[in-house]
Amino acid sequence: MLHNLHLLLSLKTGNSMRYFILFLLTSTVRLQAQERNLDFYVTAALQNAPVFRDLRNQASLNHQDSLLVRASLRPQVTAGSAAMIAPYSRGFGYDLAQSNGGFFNALVSASKPVFVPKQNLEAQFQTLAVQNESLRNNAYLSEKELRRSIGTQYINTYGVELQLAFNQETLELLHREDVVFKKLTEQNIYRQSDYLTFLTSLRQQETTVLQLEMQYQNELATLNYSCGLVDTSNVILPEPALVMPVLPAVENTAFYQQFTIDSLQISANDQLIDIPYRPVVSVFGDAGFNSTFLSQGWKNFGFSAGVSASILLYNGDQKRLQHEKTVLLENTRKGYRDYFLQQYHQEIEQARQQLDRLQKIDASVQEQLPAARLLVEANGRLLRTGDARVIDYLVAINNLLNIQNQMIQNQINRLQILNQLHFRL
Repeated sequence: MLHNLHLLLSLKTGNSMRYFILFLLTSTVRLQAQERNLDFYVTAALQNAPVFRDLRNQASLNHQDSLLVRASLRPQVTAGSAAMIAPYSRGFGYDLAQSNGGFFNALVSASKPVFVPKQNLEAQFQTLAVQNESLRNNAYLSEKELRRSIGTQYINTYGVELQLAFNQETLELLHREDVVFKKLTEQNIYRQSDYLTFLTSLRQQETTVLQLEMQYQNELATLNYSCGLVDTSNVILPEPALVMPVLPAVENTAFYQQFTIDSLQISANDQLIDIPYRPVVSVFGDAGFNSTFLSQGWKNFGFSAGVSASILLYNGDQKRLQHEKTVLLENTRKGYRDYFLQQYHQEIEQARQQLDRLQKIDASVQEQLPAARLLVEANGRLLRTGDARVIDYLVAINNLLNIQNQMIQNQINRLQILNQLHFRL
């Protein structure tokens, strides 16, 4: 039996040494890893996200639309030429009184509105101004959404990092105890079954560490991917500096401002409805060659000028229907605004309640932690003298792991809630 035990220990020692070397290498890599905080990833995401380039381009396009409105008030000059022939022979063909047998012209024409109601221009510029304001607010909201998304992933990765660090410390402790336990088992102070029970827990802890290492690498890769970073290096994430924010009045938040902007947009569009129903007066003229060649066509160079006026009198009562549609849009906007206000206040109050509960839970868990550590240390000392039961030592280790995991989970939940509250600023 003693020979079998020596063989078993020899095999297990090989695996133990392999895992222990892996643990040391991992710890060394982490010590050499660079530290990157939340601001680093947020800055990278803001620089790489295409949505902000899109919003900047939209602002430029909106500026161009403003210039186009002004350009439409300047003279519009065109050049054109046309030729037509209408053959007439032996009584067949178009009536010459109608077709003149054909014509040819080459003209330069110009037109310019000379009376455009002031309300028309004000409505168009008001619409463009509201669109600019909406673009700025959308850019700000997009930045806040990006910060929240990156913050959420950063906190998830940081949580796995904390779990990995603590489980690595626990694994290191078990490896140290393994050396002592193995010698005591060889001296028949502990039974082989006791050592196998301990060794099973050790292997499970090694597997847990390997799984957490893989999970951490996956979470970190997701974080880099979300920020547009192509990076596979090992990094250390410090705890994000998130504190309870001072929340402004909801009316001063960008989320509420969007409803105000939407109201202005609806009002501006409502004013645009009236534009086609206002009179417009323009002057026009042309100059060039225009002839039917019926007689002395080379003399048909000249010019013409005129004035045009138009006003839409009736188009099936579309104006009233469009204004009624605007009223419906405004009612819909108010409904969404009221629903947002209700959800906003409920969300803030719920977040504060959750933070209070987490604080109480964390205080309770913190009280358990010293006793759990002392219990592990006491059982560890008894284990070295052969006076401890293996199952008691393993139970103490599991209790410490559970308490530590609960503390980490509470910390991560608190950070996620604070991250959400910063999003609502």
